[in-house]
Amino acid sequence: MHKSIVFDIGGTQSRIALFEEGQIVMRDQLATPSQAGPDALLASAAQLFAQVEHVQAPVCVAVTGQVVDGCVTAHNPAIMADWHSYPLQQKLAEKFGRPVRLINDARAAAWGEYLYGSGAGLAEFLFLTVSTGVGAGLILNRRLHLAANGFDAEIGEMKCHDGKTLEDHASGTALGQLALQYRYSNARMLCDAADQGDTQADTLYQNGIREIAKKLADLAVMLGIQRVAVGGGVGLRPGYLERLQREMNLFPKIYRIEVVAAQLGHDAGLYGAADLARSE
Repeated sequence: MHKSIVFDIGGTQSRIALFEEGQIVMRDQLATPSQAGPDALLASAAQLFAQVEHVQAPVCVAVTGQVVDGCVTAHNPAIMADWHSYPLQQKLAEKFGRPVRLINDARAAAWGEYLYGSGAGLAEFLFLTVSTGVGAGLILNRRLHLAANGFDAEIGEMKCHDGKTLEDHASGTALGQLALQYRYSNARMLCDAADQGDTQADTLYQNGIREIAKKLADLAVMLGIQRVAVGGGVGLRPGYLERLQREMNLFPKIYRIEVVAAQLGHDAGLYGAADLARSE
């Protein structure tokens, strides 16, 4: 029986799943201690792993941040604080007592969505996650693109017209900061107000989506992306996809990409990591 143990560690939630024959048979999650540093996250992952440590199966960990040679760097401290080339792969292997494969969470989600979701059958495909941060995973010529420097599809780190990054404009963290600045309780309340017709909230919400659309338009002509699947806590919010599609439709035809919801939803990273664990 083919089994695999996988983690999907994002800026908000850390999840574990046990796969048997390609199906999730057990899952659990904890809040990610994103501002407490790497050692706190290591302890949290160990707590989750304790539930399946008796299972003999390969382990793959998908984690937010830049992954190079098993080390993780988080470039946005507002999302993950104090991560500077932390040897997470080695630390987890020591903690779990077995080898661990490490990959960026958005790349794992892209692979899962390509194999089992809305990217199936395409040669060029992009998975975009809009959540605590903004991330992406890229399929080129039917292969997962993994660069030596860890910047495989770091759309969130791309610069906008004002020198800020896309993540600074469009992430859930950015929306939360805007919400406080303009006296909304939190990001969700700002987005709710926008959907209910509040013009100020609508402008703030739509500005980030517009910046994402610009970057997708660039990728359409640069890489020939055929389809973008959108996931993440913000990206899967009702109405988000329609807002993004409206922005894409404002561009000439050569800049447009088909935009769809991620079919695997929040489980895309788990499924991608499970396949990568088996292949490892």
